[in-house]
Amino acid sequence: MNFPLLSSLILLPTIGALFIFFTRSSEKNNNTVKYVALFTSFVNFFLSIYLWVLFDQTTSEFQFIEDRVWIENFINYKVGVDGISILFILLTTFITPLCILSINNSIKTRLSEFLIAVLIMESFMIGVFCSLDLVIFYLFFEAGLIPMFLIIGIWGGARRVYSAFKFFLYTLLGSVLMLVAIISIYWITGTTDVVELYKIGIDVKYQNLLWLAFFSSFAVKTPMWPVHTWLPDAHVEAPTAGSVLLAAILLKMAGYGFIRFSLGLFPDASEVFTPLIYALSVIAIIFTSFIALMQEDMKKLIAYSSVAHMGFVTLGIFTLQQQGIEGSIIQMISHGLVSAALFLCVGVVYDRMHSRLINTYGGIVSIIPKYSVLFMLFTLAALGLPGTSGFVGEFLILMAAFKDNFLVAVIASLGVIIGAAYMLWLYKRVVFGKLINNDLKQMIDLNKSELFILSCLGIPTLFFGFYPDPLINTIEVSISDLIEMYNYKLVSKF
Repeated sequence: MNFPLLSSLILLPTIGALFIFFTRSSEKNNNTVKYVALFTSFVNFFLSIYLWVLFDQTTSEFQFIEDRVWIENFINYKVGVDGISILFILLTTFITPLCILSINNSIKTRLSEFLIAVLIMESFMIGVFCSLDLVIFYLFFEAGLIPMFLIIGIWGGARRVYSAFKFFLYTLLGSVLMLVAIISIYWITGTTDVVELYKIGIDVKYQNLLWLAFFSSFAVKTPMWPVHTWLPDAHVEAPTAGSVLLAAILLKMAGYGFIRFSLGLFPDASEVFTPLIYALSVIAIIFTSFIALMQEDMKKLIAYSSVAHMGFVTLGIFTLQQQGIEGSIIQMISHGLVSAALFLCVGVVYDRMHSRLINTYGGIVSIIPKYSVLFMLFTLAALGLPGTSGFVGEFLILMAAFKDNFLVAVIASLGVIIGAAYMLWLYKRVVFGKLINNDLKQMIDLNKSELFILSCLGIPTLFFGFYPDPLINTIEVSISDLIEMYNYKLVSKF
């Protein structure tokens, strides 16, 4: 197949953004630019579905590869997908149109610029999941910071500038070390081609330092404890669509990086540093869950729950077992759907009452029943109720953890209990209880657009909870091959 499918997926949102840039004239043009952004993102979603249909699940080889010389004898523009990356591309193209659709009255100024930032960010995020060259990966990985920095800094809340700079500095600082590591890899091996690096391997004596350099970047982006403090601030100040993109996709870039690069390129170092990952993951799961219990702001509570959920992801990846890595990927996909929905649920009541404080609400079940039912679904999915996608990922991760380290698995299991506590406590206080605030009686239930968006997220959350086979079949062969390659490199060392 000669059609550049992956390049089309990467470039299409940028083309849409350029079209909006050159056709925007005034605020009256808002509907037009929104339709352009929606059309572009929906076309990209259907293109990614087409990619999934054509994808051969029986092989772990990279498919749809495009390889072009960019800088002679140095960098190639090389993109391709395997079973691991294709699901993240689908998640990105699925969430972006829902984000654009969710912008009703929340963005009152400079809507064209906001949509341009969202579309360009989609391009960069897809680029991250397709890249098969370390330099190209780094460029896409870092470029994604810029539109998110602008989304928080321009359209955010009262402390938006502080939060935007904190987000930018934390993530950029970690990534500087990754750039040094990429340069070092080129110096050691003479290539930055990921497929070539998988074949030739990297000398054991360099692996520990290189692993730590990559880890510094991925740990901040995940975010792992103790470099997670930028996330609650960024979420609280970001507009709803910004929070959705940040939680659903941006955090997954680091999880993907751990699987693709930390395990794939540095197997010996990954073995050495597994206890460190276990320790940080368990602290993140327990510590941030307790912090979430104390929150009065709905967005902050969901932000801290994201840190805990990503703790499960890093724990599963470094069990270095089929079930653990599969569970981590399913957990990331599930978290992408559920956290996006929870932030949208907060956005719905915030648009009506202009408050994110839990104490503002209570007893709304009889006033907005449709909202209450959907909010319940996503609350239960977030705590990992069987029958939702959240359960499948956590169950596989904990099964792998029990096989590898009983103590770590037991402590992580406590996180599931605390997670249930803070999510049910949140739901009880917001939806049930006495209707003390009379202003709540003026609230109107979900409109057609909001109902459509939340239903679009609810259907796959339930579907993959009962039938995760489409996800598992897509990733199984690639993960099996990754673990086989990992174990082969470890054995060949002796």
